[in-house]
Amino acid sequence: MRLPSTVEPNAANGVPLSPLSLLDRSIIVYADKLAVAHGERRWTYREFGDLVRRMAGALEERGIGPGDTVSIVSANRPEMLAAHFAVPMLGAVLNTINTRLDVETIRYILDHCSAQAVIADKACVDQVAEACGDVPLYCLRPEDEEGPGEALDLLDGKGMVADWPFMERVKSEWQPIAINYTSGTTGSPKGVIYHHRGAYINALNNNLALGFDRTVTYLWTLPMFHCNGWCHTWAVTAAGGTHVCLEGVDPGEIVAALKDFGVTNMACAPVVLYMMLERLEKQADFRPERPVRVATGGAAPTSALIERMDALGFSLVHLYGLTESYGPATGMLPDPVIEQESAAVRAAFSARQGHGLPSGIRVEVKRSDGTPVTQDGIDMGEIMLAGPSIMGGYHADPVATSIAFEGGMFHTGDLAVVHPDGAMEIRDRAKDIIITGGENVSSLEVESVLHRHPRVLLAAVVAAPHPKWGETPWAFIQLNDAEGDAPSEEDIIAFCRDHLAGFKLPRRIIFRELPRTATGKVQKFALRQQAVEMQKEDA
Repeated sequence: MRLPSTVEPNAANGVPLSPLSLLDRSIIVYADKLAVAHGERRWTYREFGDLVRRMAGALEERGIGPGDTVSIVSANRPEMLAAHFAVPMLGAVLNTINTRLDVETIRYILDHCSAQAVIADKACVDQVAEACGDVPLYCLRPEDEEGPGEALDLLDGKGMVADWPFMERVKSEWQPIAINYTSGTTGSPKGVIYHHRGAYINALNNNLALGFDRTVTYLWTLPMFHCNGWCHTWAVTAAGGTHVCLEGVDPGEIVAALKDFGVTNMACAPVVLYMMLERLEKQADFRPERPVRVATGGAAPTSALIERMDALGFSLVHLYGLTESYGPATGMLPDPVIEQESAAVRAAFSARQGHGLPSGIRVEVKRSDGTPVTQDGIDMGEIMLAGPSIMGGYHADPVATSIAFEGGMFHTGDLAVVHPDGAMEIRDRAKDIIITGGENVSSLEVESVLHRHPRVLLAAVVAAPHPKWGETPWAFIQLNDAEGDAPSEEDIIAFCRDHLAGFKLPRRIIFRELPRTATGKVQKFALRQQAVEMQKEDA
């Protein structure tokens, strides 16, 4: 008898995939192991499970149930981590909001996702109170403290405890687990829907790619509100690792945590690495006892950065992804052969965005006519993604969803080349390519050269309108605190001239602190606007 073409699931084998099952297992297997550290407080996995149940119970007591959306505006606190399990445990949807957003944007998000409740920490509550209108507001503070909203004190061990199984209200793995909003730099933020299936798969995907296991001690320098912390909220929990929560990105606090907890892993944008680098190079009395694996993304790390971090005992893993891919989708994972090469070779290797991660992410780089680029490291096209951890779609925006998925793959808007070994390397965002006199200039290439200058901490290159050439490159530079005279505009351009073709040289150098998002990305749209305004003043 021939086998059937398909097998129908049943109650035994059709259990939905969900990160909630990962916590359930870790509570059983790692009950007395340290799960969370925050300041002087510590929680074992058994105690963290109790915190999750108290949070779920408190929210149900306040009317939250299946299908509702709960927003939270908070730094990396234990309650923020617990919300990643407590809210979906109710069958509800978690909406984590950037703590740096303005009142109008917070108001827009709360309205767009029809939030039934919003939780805020004390640092954010005043701003959230101004934005939330009729949405019930709960503040993470002791009950005897005054302030906006109702006090929600979850850390004192009191309150109703949810007594149902973690997975009871997950009826389908395609059920939404979270909605995360894009930055909205080119229009209103889009609500990106995550489902339980994608979150589960990407959590285990991270564990495979980054080597998370029960020995991992993970330092939370990446905001949990950013793609649910790249799904590391669920991944580290699945591994039975320890979460070390930091509420801010302070180089001194980061170095102290590295030392005090024996941190093995962290994730952050390159801008945070630059800050930490400066601190470590001045603090020669501390180096990690074993290499700290740092996952970085958001902007391509330069070869110079990778070389310097490597010398300080940090192993960089370069990841690439978007909100729409639950965070990391591709990466340049460590290669034992490359590890034997010189620092320069290893740095150039690691600076690429690599291959699809093990979860089955398919990566294609295609020209505008839909044909794949030649794998020669020169031919450029748009990155397309498909796989189990791609968003469910944009909430209440079927047109944008249809455009994003045209042709059966997700269109990222990022431009890349593919090398002969199949590894992808981003050349730029489509919107960040500078077209000067008909020639394409990669802002990333110019930035990489600028970052080699010993006095440059951060650099961002944008297109400025030009009456003759159409556009020309302008560079905005934030200097470091190294000793010696600060370089002039002419000094920087002369430095670039040794490494770049003439048409790629920055035409202006502006020294200033660079505006950044809460996740460390430079806000290039603000710099483009400044360039236009400066041109008007010079006219």
